[in-house]
Amino acid sequence: MDLEPIGWVRSTQRVPGGRDHGWDKEITSIELDSARFDAAALLGLDGFSHLEVVFVFDRVDPALIEYGSRRPAGRPDWPEVGIFAQRYSHRPNRIGVSCCQIKAVAGITVHVGGLDAIDGTPVLDIKPWLAEHGPRGDVRQPAWSRELMADYWTGSR
Repeated sequence: MDLEPIGWVRSTQRVPGGRDHGWDKEITSIELDSARFDAAALLGLDGFSHLEVVFVFDRVDPALIEYGSRRPAGRPDWPEVGIFAQRYSHRPNRIGVSCCQIKAVAGITVHVGGLDAIDGTPVLDIKPWLAEHGPRGDVRQPAWSRELMADYWTGSR
């Protein structure tokens, strides 16, 4: 499997783990690799409100990757759950996925709000969000996950 970044995240957030909430306040951009892409690659993207971003947690130490289970955020009051039952960055293959709002498209750059990735993060792919690709039917999730995410985006606490 050969994957190479299509571009990189540009953000004021430069330190892994430096922010664990308030991502909606961050205006970030995704800058495409100018050696491979020109503005034509983003043509029509501004017709969408949101974007899915697939990226790599490239600064996670491979020695710290989790393969089994852990307590989310290290909280002893939350249940131990498998790595695939949470969105922790120290996961096999170190792949992250986030849905964010498109603020503007300019040249080979997409300006977005609410992307929870730090400066220099390699981006593997971007896709316009289509409502038809969202969940069908009722969405179920454990209470601990709602508590974990309560101010992740807004930083309101």
